[in-house]
Amino acid sequence: MRLRAPYLLFLGEEASPLKAKTAFGLRDWAPERCLAQLRMPGCGVDLGLPDLAPRAAAQAGARALVIGVTPPGGRIQTGWTAVLREAVEAGLDIVSGLHTPLESVPGLAEAARAAGVALVDVRRPPDDLPRATGRRRSGRRVLAVGTDCALGKKYTALALARAMRGAGVDADFRATGQTGVMIAGRGIAIDAVVADFIAGAAECIAPAAAPEHWDVIEGQGSLFHPAYAGVTLGLLHGAQADALVLCHDPVRRHLVSWPDYPVRGLRDAAGPYVEAARLTNPGARIAAVSLNTSALAEADALQALDDAARTLGVPAFDPLRTPADRVVASILS
Repeated sequence: MRLRAPYLLFLGEEASPLKAKTAFGLRDWAPERCLAQLRMPGCGVDLGLPDLAPRAAAQAGARALVIGVTPPGGRIQTGWTAVLREAVEAGLDIVSGLHTPLESVPGLAEAARAAGVALVDVRRPPDDLPRATGRRRSGRRVLAVGTDCALGKKYTALALARAMRGAGVDADFRATGQTGVMIAGRGIAIDAVVADFIAGAAECIAPAAAPEHWDVIEGQGSLFHPAYAGVTLGLLHGAQADALVLCHDPVRRHLVSWPDYPVRGLRDAAGPYVEAARLTNPGARIAAVSLNTSALAEADALQALDDAARTLGVPAFDPLRTPADRVVASILS
């Protein structure tokens, strides 16, 4: 998938950074492609990029407006129509990872054709995905899994792929979400796949490879989430991971936007993940813990990492704060 860069990152009226994962992911992992941000009145998120309107961004060199937020249900908001049309008329492609097809926005497809720009729906899966076979395939795989959504599974996988390559390991990041696909330029947004084919899509994302090759697979959702556990389980089965990295936020007490569901502790979460993973790979194991310590001071973060390592008996790291060398060694062992 080739997206025209640089990008104008659209934040809409979003108030929560947790709902702007696409924008932050692109800023952090593809900064050379991010030119400016576009915020509507009431927006409480700031990427630290210049604020530009579509025409000014186009004049500054932007080639695409990327929708960087995820509103409820993953749907394009009706209040965005005028801004999206303004971007198209300024000569910008529109890139979306939401469930709503861009062509369904009133007047947008016609405006795009008239302006000669593209509407790119990253979340649209291939039409010919197979059912999973469950057969063991060559190569090695590590999958990021989590106690909740929006706590660092993508960042963990990207950081590990980079660290493994830096250690001389033949490793690739495998994207399973819209932001990961935008960063990597390939992959499948697994949560848009019909349920019967989720595991099969995972087999396609991380296919048979050389015996010593490692695929580092981005995780999705959580086994303990009332809305998204089905996606997580299909990905877990199709990935056939040899190693799991359990991602966790040590200060989060309930699932984001689901206050009636407490976040499981590491010990309670590890067992179900290993049991589910062993359906298709009997040797699956927890190799490491990844903590999102962004809300903690340095000393508290280090203590949380030490506690997590002792709890599961594996190395723990924060992909944005601490080295990954011990985690890589544990994955490879």
